[in-house]
Amino acid sequence: MSHKVIVPIGPYHPLQEEPEFFQLYVDGERVVDIDIIIGYNHRGIEQLAETKHFDQVAFLVERICGICSSSHPYAYVLAVEDILGGEREVVPERALYIRTIIDELQRLHSHLLWLGLAGHFIGYNTVWMWAWKYREPVLDCFEMITGNRQNYAMFKIGGVRRDIKDEDIPVLKKALDELVPAIEMFRGAVMDDPVIKMRLKEAGTLTKQQAIDWCVVGPTARASGINIDIRRDEPYGVTDRVNWSVIIENDGDVFAKTIVRILEMNESVHIIRQCLEKMPKGKIDADIKDVPPGEGIGRVEAPRGECFHYIRSDGTNRPVRLKIRAPSFMNVASDKVAAVGGTISDAALTLAAVDPCYCCTARLAVIDKPSNKKIMNGWDLVKLSQEKTEKLKQGLSDTGK
Repeated sequence: MSHKVIVPIGPYHPLQEEPEFFQLYVDGERVVDIDIIIGYNHRGIEQLAETKHFDQVAFLVERICGICSSSHPYAYVLAVEDILGGEREVVPERALYIRTIIDELQRLHSHLLWLGLAGHFIGYNTVWMWAWKYREPVLDCFEMITGNRQNYAMFKIGGVRRDIKDEDIPVLKKALDELVPAIEMFRGAVMDDPVIKMRLKEAGTLTKQQAIDWCVVGPTARASGINIDIRRDEPYGVTDRVNWSVIIENDGDVFAKTIVRILEMNESVHIIRQCLEKMPKGKIDADIKDVPPGEGIGRVEAPRGECFHYIRSDGTNRPVRLKIRAPSFMNVASDKVAAVGGTISDAALTLAAVDPCYCCTARLAVIDKPSNKKIMNGWDLVKLSQEKTEKLKQGLSDTGK
């Protein structure tokens, strides 16, 4: 006789680097359903953006995610430049190439970090150590160009904040040359290892139709046979001026997601090399002073998938509204189907396979569960908090404290 029990993963769990709650309903070892509860990290980024001037917002959104920390400022400046007439209209040519180089270096950094963690999660610590070893030279390149290894502070409305010096180019090329054989080593280590295949094949499978139904993006979608990539479909930077390929796998399991990310690293190296060869001399900043009234959107292919920013301006020096849709917000929901049918141990890998960034899923509301109606949004809660603070201050004043 079957007996369903609940197995919680999170909100604090060794496999999840950030707090998020997954409630598994299991029958024996088999997962039959899952509840996903997001919103443990809510920092009010969109609300804070309304209090900053346009240049400050680029630094603010960079801190949404520490791993793909150039995707959000890139999408943001693209949205503002959309109001100004478009990236190609206002950004100098050299800055377009530098933006693409930074964006692809970030992809290398993110995919290597994910690959190392994936090896650690399945007990293959050799992959973990080697992946993080070869991630270090990528971070060294960031430090050389930007002065930072994590939040790069490169993107600004109308261009970039720092140039790539001529003497830095040979260093970048050397780092890429050393990375290529390492990527091939990882490809062989994963694709040719029978133990890894047995562990990852058919685990957390998301079919092509399920991927479409759940609107997944990035490597999660491409591993399920969906041929999408913002870099090709809606080019930005110089992604339409260099040769590269969109990597597609069709099985939709954790193994396919791994292969997609490994092969995408080769494409990133190929893109960066071409940018270094073709990058022209010239200005790196259009020195934009004012943002006129209007609405704009920015779309960037972050390492996890499409990062979308919407901005509205009323002609002052601050945005009226900033709306962010990060890729993890789309991909995490697909665990509702991908984790069902597998074992409890497979579920943990499935949750990690979309490379989730839970800080990117920040949403806040109060729901009346019996009626399923929203009774308070984020702004209502802010006002409620302010009212309670004022009452507390008044109470302390009345007591003379």
